[in-house]
Amino acid sequence: MSDNAAVRRRRRRRWGPLAQVGYALGLPVLLILLWWWRTTSAPNFFYPTPPQLWHTFWDTWASSRFSQDFLPSIGRLALGIVATIVLGVLLGVLIGSFRWLRVLTEPVLEFFRAVPPPVLVPVLMLLIGINTQMRVIVIISGAIWPVLLNTVEGVRAVDQVLSDTARTYRIGGFARYRYLVLPGAGPQIMAGIRQCLSISLILMVISEMFGSSSGLGFTIVLFQRTFAVAQMWSGIVVLGLIGFALSVIFQIVERRVLRWYFGQREVQREQ
Repeated sequence: MSDNAAVRRRRRRRWGPLAQVGYALGLPVLLILLWWWRTTSAPNFFYPTPPQLWHTFWDTWASSRFSQDFLPSIGRLALGIVATIVLGVLLGVLIGSFRWLRVLTEPVLEFFRAVPPPVLVPVLMLLIGINTQMRVIVIISGAIWPVLLNTVEGVRAVDQVLSDTARTYRIGGFARYRYLVLPGAGPQIMAGIRQCLSISLILMVISEMFGSSSGLGFTIVLFQRTFAVAQMWSGIVVLGLIGFALSVIFQIVERRVLRWYFGQREVQREQ
């Protein structure tokens, strides 16, 4: 068994990077070729060809729109994500650590989780005004639930044997949360953060569609209303690239934060 495991490990090291590149580029290249064939065989005003979109992309976003629309949106998105993660993890650890607090807050959490975040946009516009703070709060109000609820469940699922061992050795306070609770709940917390990223991107765009004069959401709607079709598609491509970048960054951070978890999975796979 050990020899077979060593052979499999060598094969993965040899072909692993090539396979990853192939998987990463295979489907996008296939979709671009299909798109190219469809737009050239049956031209349509509402579907630009890849060369048209390429030139429009650089003409649109390598200009003043980069600083006026792209950077403000990225700033609001980053602020919303960071605030969501910090609040979600802190509140989740607090609620998950005390049974009476879970029982007390569960009805309220279920009620607010069921409210669609876009519905809160007009309410927040009235209460806070149309500004950056409102848009960040819109992101937090919808993206916090995966982080919060996954953290609560992760804290509740910490191994009871490890908890009893820590109590026996009188490991309490901050050390208990640092070395036992957070590592034990780490996989579920990261799963909640993964969901939070996509929700945050969606809510960033929605928040900029209401009463805004800048941002990616405002710009895409402006292009749509003025029938600037190629520019509109270029904005959608920008959102896709942002989502892809968030996914790559998350995977890098996840690998570093959960090194022990992925190490255990690798050992179990080899066995």
